[in-house]
Amino acid sequence: MATTHTPAPVSDLGTHEVLNQVPPRSDGDLLSADPAVVEALAREGGDAAALESVAAAVGTAEHREHARSANACEPELRTHDRTGHRVDEVTFHPSWHELMRTSVGHGLAAAPWAEEPGTGAHVTRAAGFYLTSQVEQGHLCPISMTYASVPALRHAPELAAAYEPGLTARRYVPGLAVPAGKDGLLAGMSMTEKQGGSDVRAGTTVATPQPDGSYRLTGHKWFTSAPMNDLFLTLAQAPGGLTCLVLPRVLPDGTRNAIRLQRLKDKLGNRSNASSEIEYAGAVGWRVGDEGRGVRTIIEMVSMTRLDCVLGSAATARAAVTEAAHHAAHRSAFGARLADQPLMREVLAELAAETEAATVLALRLAGAVDRGETALLRLALPVSKYLVCKRTSTVVAEALECLGGNGYVEESDLPRLYREAPLNSIWEGSGNVTALDALRAIAREPHAVEALLGEIDLAAGADPRLDATVTALRAELAAPEERRARRLAELAALALQGSLLVRHAPTAAADVFLATRLDADGPLRTAGTRPGKDSVGVLLERATPEI
Repeated sequence: MATTHTPAPVSDLGTHEVLNQVPPRSDGDLLSADPAVVEALAREGGDAAALESVAAAVGTAEHREHARSANACEPELRTHDRTGHRVDEVTFHPSWHELMRTSVGHGLAAAPWAEEPGTGAHVTRAAGFYLTSQVEQGHLCPISMTYASVPALRHAPELAAAYEPGLTARRYVPGLAVPAGKDGLLAGMSMTEKQGGSDVRAGTTVATPQPDGSYRLTGHKWFTSAPMNDLFLTLAQAPGGLTCLVLPRVLPDGTRNAIRLQRLKDKLGNRSNASSEIEYAGAVGWRVGDEGRGVRTIIEMVSMTRLDCVLGSAATARAAVTEAAHHAAHRSAFGARLADQPLMREVLAELAAETEAATVLALRLAGAVDRGETALLRLALPVSKYLVCKRTSTVVAEALECLGGNGYVEESDLPRLYREAPLNSIWEGSGNVTALDALRAIAREPHAVEALLGEIDLAAGADPRLDATVTALRAELAAPEERRARRLAELAALALQGSLLVRHAPTAAADVFLATRLDADGPLRTAGTRPGKDSVGVLLERATPEI
């Protein structure tokens, strides 16, 4: 009788036997393996039970293989059909569609906006986004933009009423069709131009009003991700100034909108996701918000995508540390397991502490969205994005090094994580942009400063290192300068992380983080150089239950 299982690989190769190699990670529930997330969910009002199915799905070897395939087999642009007609379509590997189907189906796109405020839906979704990001990040770009589009669209109630049912649906429906006829919609964002980049007010795309209330757009956009989405929020110069508009790919009469995909970007990472240059050749759009208020309108979308930048970066760091800890648990060198060797344990513990700090902060921000804490978010979001996203590259690089040469080959997944790591630090405002945005918030919205300090001060007096950091932060807040904007943003985010860990994390996790990131010379040191007592065991347990 034929067997149905796959035979084991051959380990005795004749010339040598394969020994001391790390086995593949087994299927597992990423949620139950992450105490920091479980605790944050309970604290912030999320629903852990609602995440059981997505946690189980993304923790499988099958899902990890979809992630690898979607990145190895990149999307392809098809501008014309065989007869020369313009089609402007992007084709994807089947694994991309499976990733999208899983994430949309589990409510990681705009589903929370269909729930009543304060029900924990945004926290639950944030935790699901975080878990899924540990496996594959590229497909979460359209997921994130769809989530973020709803608050911006609500500046035009009639447009929100038309699009929200599809955006909040849990059905993934790829392909071009009239939005009103689709059970599930995806939204994108199109702002930057060749000459402007982050300076969106320098945009030259023109929006000309039409008698029927629509606008005709002519111009170009330099970086539009997920061009296969159903509709896009974009910025253009209307008679009243820079204005936000929504453009569907397919118009109500069933014709293709005049949105031309010029080429796909050849990016460092995020290879599974298509990012494009587009032209508007008289494309039809409808105004969202008042003319001349485009930045203020679309900034609500930017804020929500910044939240996902923090979540995605925390998840990328967590994924890298998980791989490093798994390797250390199964690899031996110089007569002992790596996981039992003091220096390796120190390195892993420091990485685990920083990852936990990023995770706790990200879920706290999601809780603020659920509870409508807009004052806190106005300043906490840009400073958190600044620091967490920027530190991810360092954490991933250290984790990769834990695997040695094995971490430098594609089969380990660490190279993909390494290429992915800088993305969120650039997307939705690079380091300088987000630091300067924090300065604007300080100057224009003093209640945002009060809310930030109020949150941090909940841990006042708990640890002298945290108190010293807060003192330094208050000095910067008292006399903010543009040249010191990065220092201010870093201090604010570190103080937030330290306060949250002191209040909510195990003492060992808080102590290692404070020693490595808040001590006077801590941020200047590399991982594994922490002074003080041994607090490693608890952190390694939380990073991976295998150790």
